[in-house]
Amino acid sequence: MSDTPFGFGLPPEEPEDGDEGKKKDQQSGGDQGQANPFGFGGLPGGGGFGGPGADNPLAAMFGSLNPTDLGAAFQQLGQMLSYEGGPVNWDMAKQIARQTVSGGTSDGVKDASIGPAERTAVEEAVRLADLWLDDATSLPSGAGSAVAWSRAEWVEATLPAWKELVDPVAERVGAAMGDVLPEEMQAMAGPLIGMMRSMGGAMFGSQIGQAVGVLAGEVVGSTDIGLPLGPAGRAALLPLNIESFGKDLGVAQDEVRLYLALREAAHQRLFAHVPWLRSHLFGAVDGYARGIKVDTAKLEDVVGQFDPQNPEQLQDALQQGMFQPEDTPEQKAALARLETALALVEGWVDAVVHAAAKPRLTSADALRETLRRRRATGGPAEQTFATLIGLELRPRRLRDASRLWASLTDARGVDGRDGLWAHPDMLPTASDLDDPDGFVHREQLDFSELEKMLGEAGSAGPADRPNLKKDEDSTHDSTDDPEGDDTE
Repeated sequence: MSDTPFGFGLPPEEPEDGDEGKKKDQQSGGDQGQANPFGFGGLPGGGGFGGPGADNPLAAMFGSLNPTDLGAAFQQLGQMLSYEGGPVNWDMAKQIARQTVSGGTSDGVKDASIGPAERTAVEEAVRLADLWLDDATSLPSGAGSAVAWSRAEWVEATLPAWKELVDPVAERVGAAMGDVLPEEMQAMAGPLIGMMRSMGGAMFGSQIGQAVGVLAGEVVGSTDIGLPLGPAGRAALLPLNIESFGKDLGVAQDEVRLYLALREAAHQRLFAHVPWLRSHLFGAVDGYARGIKVDTAKLEDVVGQFDPQNPEQLQDALQQGMFQPEDTPEQKAALARLETALALVEGWVDAVVHAAAKPRLTSADALRETLRRRRATGGPAEQTFATLIGLELRPRRLRDASRLWASLTDARGVDGRDGLWAHPDMLPTASDLDDPDGFVHREQLDFSELEKMLGEAGSAGPADRPNLKKDEDSTHDSTDDPEGDDTE
């Protein structure tokens, strides 16, 4: 093994010929070949860290790697490789995300602290949005407070949700790193496996940090991706990103802010008053992640040829299809469940916000179409998840779901439409999105007897409970099971 630590190269010696030696080193490229020791590459969304070294995550951690700070750089490198926490080094993720945010977006817009005027504008927009939504939905307000966030504040507030979403797949990859060696060799290779897991946590942390940092420069609220990423009951908007979003739309900034406040407030109502929805969505993501299989043959090749001087091999493997979804009925069902749930959430918000905004905002139609295209064409959320875990959070059936909710409003009224959120088994399915009229005019199911039976079964003793289990030899249809995978 080389004395060179992990292929990063030794600090350059001071040239004997002073400035002339430095010029020669610059002309020859210096350490350009080592500019990206982990091979992380830029993430979708562009920009990265901006400027020289944008592809090097260590640049985000250490700044410019010059001789004056190499000592601190290698000290932090040692901390990275000695990491013994979970599957993702979240301290590193947070640090890199904040450093990415401080570097600004690809168009050169830097993050900025939120002033009193911006906070007031957001609070008033959310307050007015909640008043308008009272006429469009039977669900009461779900925002106990309204806040204006800088990009850095968005990173801080949403990291707990990212951890919940990403840890499952990172855990699978981390475990696979230790399982590829034969059992009799694992004891001998213990230090190597430990280092690989530490590096795996660091690599995931760096990827996630860059992705979340880039995402912070594009999102306009806490629910942009259809999932509640921020604290419950807190409607949040990012004034700086709202300004960038509306810059070329030809719409007054106040109208843009108010329309986005309507969407944020509508999401907050749904997640606050449908208590099972958050766990249903996050559970669908987790179920999908559990179905991801690691290509152990490829991982074995990487481990067998692992060179401590080229740790980027591990990162390249992660980026080149190390893990793929299982082609099983269960995995397909998990993906369909997630896509349908996202479409129903986004479709409901789209329909409710349009009903509230159409009579009041002249630009309602234009803003609605802009937001639809932004979600349907795979915005920042899809790119982020596709990079991290191969999962696209795109509500592919957004328009179908929106039409279905609008038809339900016409046929059953606001109360009848929103009443479907009472239980996951009452919601439309993917096949219902194909035949919305059939669902809208179908005889409404009465779940009161079922809920009464379940309540009695829960309060009765074991000997008194009715036997609700079907015969084991009979065919079991999961769609009829109120305790099935769709309920979390």
